[in-house]
Amino acid sequence: MHTPTNDSDFSRTVEQLADEPNPYEPEVGSLPENDLTQADLENVNKTGTTTIGISTADGVVIATDMRASLGGRFVSNKNVQKVERIHPTAALTLVGSVGGAQSFISTLRAEVNLYEARRGENMSIEALATLAGNFARGGPFFAIHPILGGVDDEGSHVYSIDPAGGVMEDDYTVTGSGMQLAYGHLEQAYEPDMSTEEAKTVAARGIKSAVERDTGSGNGVFLCEITDEGVDIHGHHDFDDVL
Repeated sequence: MHTPTNDSDFSRTVEQLADEPNPYEPEVGSLPENDLTQADLENVNKTGTTTIGISTADGVVIATDMRASLGGRFVSNKNVQKVERIHPTAALTLVGSVGGAQSFISTLRAEVNLYEARRGENMSIEALATLAGNFARGGPFFAIHPILGGVDDEGSHVYSIDPAGGVMEDDYTVTGSGMQLAYGHLEQAYEPDMSTEEAKTVAARGIKSAVERDTGSGNGVFLCEITDEGVDIHGHHDFDDVL
């Protein structure tokens, strides 16, 4: 058997390939990075926000206010839709920096679409919540704290996703700068056997309680109703339209 010398064509080819990635290993992507400092983040658009999620026997109700602010000191937008459909029967709230939250929603929606295309079925809400937690923990989505609500074969689900990637399911949950004010109302008004219509009223009143005192929340309410038939979202600048 012929042994190649150090200066043979074979040895030169091996040296050229030494710095190349192994063609048989899977390609692993990477999350985007940035060089923003904490001072930079204080000046980005933030939603301030009060968001509420309530689970009922018939589905899920999500309610949010409609205000975006600069550092919580200046109202930069009075008509922000802070809840978006990301799955045929699930929606996610937009909480934290606007850019980070929008990127988070786009990323999750893309993964859900890929899952459905590859498997021919919808992702379960538990799997979607786990995926959201993994993204929140490992991605560049600054200070987000969204609510995920959805309906699947297992029933109705409401999860809060914390900035460190923690995933917690509950019958109802609140996130955002007005959460203490909204929680005060929900603790007294929530009933386990509420209908979806009753939950919409309770959620809207929770948002109204928050916008009375929280400067980061205001300008109306978006109500999202999720059932096994889909996601329905409507905005109201006047609380009298829904109370």
